Amino acid sequence: TFKVLRVLDGDTIHVSGEGLTYKVRLVGIDAPETGYRNKPAQPFGKASGSHLRSLVGGETVRLKSYGIDRYNRQLAEVFLAGTNINLEMVRSGLAEVYQGKRAPGLDDASYLHAQAAARQSGIGMWVQGAGYTSPREWRRQNRESRSSKNWDGFSRFLRWAKRLFRLAVQSD
Repeated sequence: TFKVLRVLDGDTIHVSGEGLTYKVRLVGIDAPETGYRNKPAQPFGKASGSHLRSLVGGETVRLKSYGIDRYNRQLAEVFLAGTNINLEMVRSGLAEVYQGKRAPGLDDASYLHAQAAARQSGIGMWVQGAGYTSPREWRRQNRESRSSKNWDGFSRFLRWAKRLFRLAVQSD
């Protein structure tokens, strides 16, 4: 069992147990983005994080691990008193079924069924109808501006380094 230390957003938590602290990505789901680096939050991003916090914040949970992702997060289904929290997030309309590569061994049939029901009922983020953008697409759309911002920072660094080099050469 693991104690939930912090809920980072609608699909990521920090837990401690067995003498270690882990960052856990709720496997099989993708929640709206909460905004970072001065970026606006995706619609329902804050609500998704708040809902997950209300479900597991400070609680003792059980994890069913599916390995580690490329960001070194534990991929896991999170259970509280026998309830699959990942599935609850999809049922509540505050997360969708993850559209990327499936974790080996994860049966996503119940997730897909829950998503279809939430979408049909128009609950949570599904109330947006045709205006809905998946978290995956939202990240793709916002990646360009993030990388151009990084490039601007790198360009400023190069200009600074050039000036510094010129000053060093002039002083010799």
